[in-house]
Amino acid sequence: MTCSIVQPARAAVASIFMMLAVAALAGCSFQPEEKVWEISGQMFGTRYHISVVLPEDQERMEALAQGIEDALEGVDASMSTWREDSELSQFNRLEDQSDWTSVSDALYEVLARSQEISALTEGAFDITIGPVVNLWGFGPDGRPVETPTEEELARKLAETGFEKLSLRADPPALKASSHQYIDLSGIAKGYGVDVVARYLDREGVEAYLVEIGGEIRTQGQKPDGSVWRLAIEQPAEKGKQTVNRIVNLPSMAMATSGDYRNYYESEGRRLSHTIDPETGHPIEHHLASVTVITDDSMTADALATGFTVMGYERAKAVATRENIPAYFIIRTDNGFESHQTPAFSSYVTQ
Repeated sequence: MTCSIVQPARAAVASIFMMLAVAALAGCSFQPEEKVWEISGQMFGTRYHISVVLPEDQERMEALAQGIEDALEGVDASMSTWREDSELSQFNRLEDQSDWTSVSDALYEVLARSQEISALTEGAFDITIGPVVNLWGFGPDGRPVETPTEEELARKLAETGFEKLSLRADPPALKASSHQYIDLSGIAKGYGVDVVARYLDREGVEAYLVEIGGEIRTQGQKPDGSVWRLAIEQPAEKGKQTVNRIVNLPSMAMATSGDYRNYYESEGRRLSHTIDPETGHPIEHHLASVTVITDDSMTADALATGFTVMGYERAKAVATRENIPAYFIIRTDNGFESHQTPAFSSYVTQ
C-alpha cells in the first residue's frame, strides 16, 4: 500500500508524476500555471491513479498523496475480506449475528447502498454471495482443486440472501437472521473512489480524475477547459487492451464490469468470477461488458456488477426504466455488438 513520486522529498511517500504541462497563462494573467499531476499507488489488490489539476507545489502534492493513501487504508481496514482484522471480517466471524452489531458510518453507508442495489437488480447484486464465490475459487482461499458439486453449491446457496440482513441507521448497526458472510468486492472499490473524491473536495482540489481498478470519478475540467475523456475497453483476452468507445465524463462516475477480466478455465469451461446469486454458477450468457455512469462511483460499481449478472435483456430493461446511462457489449457469432440506453447517448463522443 504505497504511492510513488518523481523527485520525492521523503522516502515514505512514493511518487507524484507531472503528466501534462499546459500553457495556461493567457495575455497578462498573473494566475499560476495549472498542470495535471498523477498520484499512483496500490490498494485493494489493484492499482490506483489519481490525476489532479493544480499549480506546481511539491509540498502540497506530497501531502495529497499521503492523505489519499490514508483515506484508502481506512476503507480497506473497514471493508476488506482479505484482512482478518477488518471491521467486516470481524462481523463475518461472529457465531451469533442475530443481535445488533455496531458498525462505522462508512460501513453502514456501503451496506445500505448495497441493499438498495440488490432490490433494484432483483437480487442479481447480492453481498451475501461470498461463500459461493469462495467455493468457486475467487475469494481469499484461492482456486479449488476441483469445481464444486451441485450438492455443495445448493447447501451454500441456501445459506445466502441479502434479505436476511437488517440495517439500523441510528446508531448504525447490522444484524442477520442467519449467519452470513458478507463480501463487498462488488462495491468497495467504487466506494474507495468516492472517499478519495470527498477528500480532494475537502482539500480544495476543483478538478480531478480518480481511478481505482477501473472504477472512475471525475470533477471539473482539465487546464485547457476540456472535459475528461475516457475509453471503454473492448473485451479481449487477458493482457490485451483495445478501445471500443470514447466517452466524455463531466463530473460523474463510471464503472465497467466484464466477464473477460477475471476467470479461469476448467474441464473446457470458461468460469467467470461473476456468480449468479440465483443459480450459484458463474454467468454464461452473451453479455461481455457493462459500463454504467452515475453520480457516485459505488453506485456505478454495484450496478455494473448487478447488470452483468442479469444479462443484456433484463439489465437494459431496468436501466432504461430507471433512466440509468448504461452501455452493453455483447458477444455474437459475428463478433461484438454494442448497445446503449437512451440516457447514455449524451456521454458518447462523435
